[in-house]
Amino acid sequence: MITVKKAEQRHVNGIVKVCSEGNRDTYGITHSTEYIERVIQEFYNPERVLHEVTHTDSGWDGYYVALEEDTVVGAIGGGMIEEDKSEIYVLYLNPNRRGEGIGTKLLQAFTNVQKSKGARQQWLSVSKGNEKGIPFYEARGFQFVSEQKSYASEEDESYVSLRYCRKI
Repeated sequence: MITVKKAEQRHVNGIVKVCSEGNRDTYGITHSTEYIERVIQEFYNPERVLHEVTHTDSGWDGYYVALEEDTVVGAIGGGMIEEDKSEIYVLYLNPNRRGEGIGTKLLQAFTNVQKSKGARQQWLSVSKGNEKGIPFYEARGFQFVSEQKSYASEEDESYVSLRYCRKI
């Protein structure tokens, strides 16, 4: 049985593993290995994840995890970006667990957290060409708003992020 809860220090290595493997699985076809590993090194290293699990502020609500027994099988994180607007910064699953409803459970639980803080809109960015994430988000009411250069893209890279929003 899958349970969703706020991440604790003991979940850090599981978050690192799920986010790193999920990132590689999601972007392995559309992005260079150098880009993928640069993003993983910046965002999904144990020190940063530990800090983000143990410290929250107005722009970061921490990580929430999907657990099967004590194993992290998915993670989501984000925060408030304005008084009534929230953002999902990360949502990854163990690549072998896709299609089981785990992402939906994570999104529902995290949406409830953001709504409790006053969010009426929920934003996210997804890489152009991400045929795993885009259909998932669109099926849950997110609508395309705009394009922008992807975070962590270097000058010679042309990766594009799509901005999506939904009312919650």
